[in-house]
Amino acid sequence: MEIIQIVAIGLLSSILALMLKKQSPESSMYISIAAGVIIFFMIISKVSVVVELLKDIGSKINLDTIYIGTILKIIGIAYISEFGVQICKDAGESAIASKIEFSGKVLIMVISAPILMALMDLIIKMLP
Repeated sequence: MEIIQIVAIGLLSSILALMLKKQSPESSMYISIAAGVIIFFMIISKVSVVVELLKDIGSKINLDTIYIGTILKIIGIAYISEFGVQICKDAGESAIASKIEFSGKVLIMVISAPILMALMDLIIKMLP
């Protein structure tokens, strides 16, 4: 099971980071970041399965592929920005973390604008 590997990597890197924190705080931070990146890449490979599933569902209900692509981009922005925020917070850089979080929200708003416009057009067409 992959979750056992992920938890093991997390626990081992946490213990190692705690042991090195007094002697070398920089090394402790590097270990935390490296563990986060390793776990991220272990999980990112699983995303392709979900992408294919969403594409299949979209094709079955005749949903335009532009909408599915946009939704996947939004999900990707949310996950990647959250990952960056957590790394910055772990490094003690809350100010940078908040800027990443704000940027992610703005990008999500920009990317979702065409979907919102299509929804508004649909609502307007339904009104008498």
